[in-house]
Amino acid sequence: MNFLNTFRGRLLVILALLLVATLSVQFYLNLVTQRENSQMSEEQSRALVAGITIGSNGITSSEYMQDIVNGAGQTFFDEAVRSRIKDVIIINNAWQVHDSLNPALVPSMNDAGIANYQKLGELTDLPPLMEGGRLGEDIANFPNRKTAANENFGDEAHAVPIETSKGRWYVMVLLRNDKGLSAWRAARPLIYTLGVLLVSSLITFWLVWRFSRPIADLSDAARRVADGDLSVRVPNSSRHNELGRLTQNFNEMTAELQKKRDLETQLQHAEKSAVVGRLGSAIAHEIRNPLNYINLTLDHLRSKFSPAESDNRELFAKLTSQLKDEVARINQQITDFLNYSRPTMATIAPTDLRAVLEESLRIVEGQAAENNIKISIVEHENVPQILGDPEFLRSVFNNLFINAVQAMGAKGGHLTVKLAQAAQFVTVEVSDTGPGIKPDNLASIFEPYFSTKETGTGLGLAIVQKIVEAHNGTIDVESNEGAGTAFTVSLPSAHGDASRSVEITAD
Repeated sequence: MNFLNTFRGRLLVILALLLVATLSVQFYLNLVTQRENSQMSEEQSRALVAGITIGSNGITSSEYMQDIVNGAGQTFFDEAVRSRIKDVIIINNAWQVHDSLNPALVPSMNDAGIANYQKLGELTDLPPLMEGGRLGEDIANFPNRKTAANENFGDEAHAVPIETSKGRWYVMVLLRNDKGLSAWRAARPLIYTLGVLLVSSLITFWLVWRFSRPIADLSDAARRVADGDLSVRVPNSSRHNELGRLTQNFNEMTAELQKKRDLETQLQHAEKSAVVGRLGSAIAHEIRNPLNYINLTLDHLRSKFSPAESDNRELFAKLTSQLKDEVARINQQITDFLNYSRPTMATIAPTDLRAVLEESLRIVEGQAAENNIKISIVEHENVPQILGDPEFLRSVFNNLFINAVQAMGAKGGHLTVKLAQAAQFVTVEVSDTGPGIKPDNLASIFEPYFSTKETGTGLGLAIVQKIVEAHNGTIDVESNEGAGTAFTVSLPSAHGDASRSVEITAD
């Protein structure tokens, strides 16, 4: 596999690019800083040279330096130099201020025409003197010699000795030093470096999140698979690296495990159905014939050997009716076994569901009346026909109605049937006001052979679910213990579909 398509290859390339970018930015910043320092040093040198030149001219000329600077033809003292020079002071051999660009320091003339000079030692606002050690013993006469107290003053002063016929004079040039600009130049590399580190950190966090997210997804998916959820799939399986291949293999593994579990479930159902089929066939063969004989014998006894006395005749009729009911119950259980185990063909065609519901309700009307159970049908407007087999659908609703009436029992209650349209389906809600279903049993009511009745086979609702699913429908249940149960059957509505046949088999 191409190295750049691997997780390690991409990570190394990205880290190398980050390193190159960081070094490039740092090199550029150092280059810019060096250029600015060179430019500033050059400007400072020009200003210092210009200041010394003006001072020297001021010593040898009878004009004041201010007049020299403002004179015509002055070229070397330009605006850049003016912005850098704060003042130029000429100091005579008596340590007096002989001349200055600052009007406040220029000597004044008294009435007698004698100049009044300010003493150098009286000036207290001078910036610190740079490289004062080269002045030898004369440094003691400078009040602005550099000390720990004024070394951070900001501006700076430079003194140059000039030998004249009157002795040693000094030209002291005061240069401005923008502390804010200096601080910014000092802090700028740090700020830019922090910016580069911030961008690199953000990119690193993004890479860590991007590369660790598939691992977190795999960890979460593995936990869900361990909990039994084999339908989980991990995204990002299209990546062309180690994580992509791992994700793809994981998804293939879970898909195979799900297929295996589904096959095992189908095999268990098939084995169970085979057992039920054999059992149903044995019951039909071994029990139904005797049951038919018993039923015919009871009819014969009721017609030929009924007692003459009225009381005994009523008791005899009651007992024989109870026997026939028990025979019918056993026969119905046999029918349930056969219906669940044997495949049957259903003819799917447009069907009036309201008519099916009314026919099924007739089965429970007598028992409902005896137990004071009120039955009501609520139908919304314009409910279309459904696609189904009326015979099989009657079996569905027969089971639901009988279960609802038996659940309410002699206490009475309400059996409500609601018929409505929902998108491409027609829904039937069968609700009762019985005791409800316990939450622990709710998930198992559609399983074969699960029953809460002492005499139930546990196949009624299993057959109901099988028929509904064969009609491409669904059945759901909601129950609150002590407040009743509601079954909702959804069947596809008919829209000009042709009739067809489907086979209904046990799962």
